[in-house]
Amino acid sequence: MALPFSQSADFPVDKPGGSPCGNLRADFGCSIHEELRPRGWTGCTVFDCHGAGQQVSQVTFAGDDWRGSPDTARRMFAVFAVMRPVHELLAYVADALDRPETRPVHAELRRARASLSELAGADADTVLAADVGALRAAVNPALLRAGDLVRACSPRRGPVHRGADLAGARLRGADLRGASLRGALLIGADLRDADLRWTDLIGADLRGADLSGADLRGSVYATGTQLAAARGDAATRLPGAVRRPAHWATEGTAPEEAARTGP
Repeated sequence: MALPFSQSADFPVDKPGGSPCGNLRADFGCSIHEELRPRGWTGCTVFDCHGAGQQVSQVTFAGDDWRGSPDTARRMFAVFAVMRPVHELLAYVADALDRPETRPVHAELRRARASLSELAGADADTVLAADVGALRAAVNPALLRAGDLVRACSPRRGPVHRGADLAGARLRGADLRGASLRGALLIGADLRDADLRWTDLIGADLRGADLSGADLRGSVYATGTQLAAARGDAATRLPGAVRRPAHWATEGTAPEEAARTGP
């Protein structure tokens, strides 16, 4: 309901923000959920609000919804626009805190988590008054330091491709251990059998990238959304906290490590 989308490879139709999707049922479920990808709704299958939608509807607005309280709809959608990046930052902070190698920055990360959690639980006026850019700027140094600590675990000094345009790059079998791929554009890149252990993947655009056989164990800030937008197979080795996308190919024999990190 809240977000817009345009007809493209990800969506078969246009939808303005604030209008319901034509597939939305009366119970707020999706009428074509099991057929989204074959019917051209790939964008839905790779979207993740990190729980921001539930927080806004169930906590901030105490269970109200845009159908039952149409006068509050625009306000709810405005709150969601702030809550979504707040929850995204919380997810990154949680990932960093879950790693013993980032212990030198745990205290700073815990302070960031407390501040973000307090904002997420605040009333609508407080959330709307928040400056998302300032929030990112405040948390980013700790996230960057945590990413560097993870990268330092690599036995080799990885390349720095922060913000690089690597769309369509031929990186099959590349040794990218300990690389910084923060914000890198990797749309359609060939990363088959690449070694991506201990990489910093925050904000990397992996749409259409081929991760078949790639090794992402130990990488930091990889999200389900990123991987769902890419292609992979049973041999792709994932970070322990990330589930294997359901639509990835399952043919072939996965290595023992991939079996342990699968769904």
